[in-house]
Amino acid sequence: MFDLTGKIALVTGAASGIGEAIAKTLAEAGAFVYVADLDETNGERVVSEIGADKSQFLKLNVAEKEECQKTAEMVLGEKGKLDILVNNAGIGHVGTLLQTNEEDLDRLYAVNVRGIFSLTKAFLPSMVERNYGVIINTASIGGILAVRDRLAYCTTKFAVVGFTKSIALDHALQGIRCNAICPGRVETPFVKARLAEYPDPKKAYEEMASTQAIGRMGKPEEIAAAVLYLSSDEAAFVTGTALEIEGGWAAGK
Repeated sequence: MFDLTGKIALVTGAASGIGEAIAKTLAEAGAFVYVADLDETNGERVVSEIGADKSQFLKLNVAEKEECQKTAEMVLGEKGKLDILVNNAGIGHVGTLLQTNEEDLDRLYAVNVRGIFSLTKAFLPSMVERNYGVIINTASIGGILAVRDRLAYCTTKFAVVGFTKSIALDHALQGIRCNAICPGRVETPFVKARLAEYPDPKKAYEEMASTQAIGRMGKPEEIAAAVLYLSSDEAAFVTGTALEIEGGWAAGK
């Protein structure tokens, strides 16, 4: 089960955290993975750990439409296809509406929404032509329910869920499956670095972990496992869903 041998995948935001775990998991399942990120140093590290025969680094700013189009042209020119597109790159912001300005919202929208729009638009015609394509978008539990002090972030992640469902509905009969994953709080290098900045990191971790019913944050590999399932033919009957991977947060905790 979950064999991706012969598949070509591209994962954005793949130089660390959830994206790195996704790239490695898909490669372990047999896919050739394009590791796309702005962070060239860590992106090349991920490729070296996966293996140059199974992966390749692509420097990509998803907020730039032209870069997205050139990336699609390059990948399709090299491999002739893209089977799996994982739109994982994203950025965050802390603040209520009164603490958020237009520039904050525009900055998040450019990456979290328009970035997914532009890269998917660049690859979708080739997927439709082949009558096959898997698209997975990283949303958030903040795309299912509101999170306090995350106005701009939740706004964009709700948009990701809506985009996902629209792609799934519009292209289901053209062989395209599109799903979103909605992680809760996950122990990524970024989160760990932010925790270290608190006066009491242990207390800060406990407070962040308490939103999950199971009392801890998730691990990047646990999110990647869901992406592996959604990428595989075993999920052939799954499209248009927003899969919550959040330790019971949305159950009412």
